[in-house]
Amino acid sequence: MYTLKKSLGQHFLKDEKISRRIVEVLRERPFQQLLEVGPGGGALTKYLIGLEGIDFKCVELDDEKVNWLQQQYPVLQGKIIHQSILDIDAPFEGRFTVVGNFPYNISSQILFKMLDWKNQVESMTGMFQKEVAQRVAAREGSKVYGVTSVLVQAFFTVEYLFEVDEDAFNPPPKVKSAVIRLVPLTEPVPMKSEKALFNLVKTAFNQRRKTLRNAVKGLFSADELQDEIFNKRAEQLKVQDFAALTFRMNY
Repeated sequence: MYTLKKSLGQHFLKDEKISRRIVEVLRERPFQQLLEVGPGGGALTKYLIGLEGIDFKCVELDDEKVNWLQQQYPVLQGKIIHQSILDIDAPFEGRFTVVGNFPYNISSQILFKMLDWKNQVESMTGMFQKEVAQRVAAREGSKVYGVTSVLVQAFFTVEYLFEVDEDAFNPPPKVKSAVIRLVPLTEPVPMKSEKALFNLVKTAFNQRRKTLRNAVKGLFSADELQDEIFNKRAEQLKVQDFAALTFRMNY
């Protein structure tokens, strides 16, 4: 068999019902090219490789798991990208779908990778630590609404699908998990630039207890800061509010 590595955030899905449910949710949207992130022990992979007419690849960092997967599923020869998801370029030409039981220790970084690939990702269905999933899906006014919420929702619709108990994994994590789906917005949110939005959102939430006026005063002129919207705190602004403010920034 194989060993589990805590250093890689490995908690392998063992509940077949959950595996099948993820695949069912995945298939609700059409796709022809599919990337699985962190196949590990193959809980999802064994179902995914059976999908007809699909160009399948997976990305796995762990040497031992790569060898095990190739032995267990010979059809994977040439389909495993033996690197970290964080270090690879887009694995396909054109649009592709992403699925995975994501390593919890890099889950936020994986979300930002989806932002890097947003022009090619047609949907992403993935398992995250529950609090990360809640943060991604959170709306303005929520205590967990923050940088990740705004930046992901500026480009994707977030669907919070279902939660998964600890005992569905080996070893059981100390937290609950949840599956979410990201689907690109049909109408992009108008903004001055992605760089401006990222700068504004990160600056605003860096001092989230302060009013926006005090938190982002270095990004706007004194005249602009007189607007009543700057009386609010970052967590009170909608994604569209942040995007609209980018047009009024100094740079």
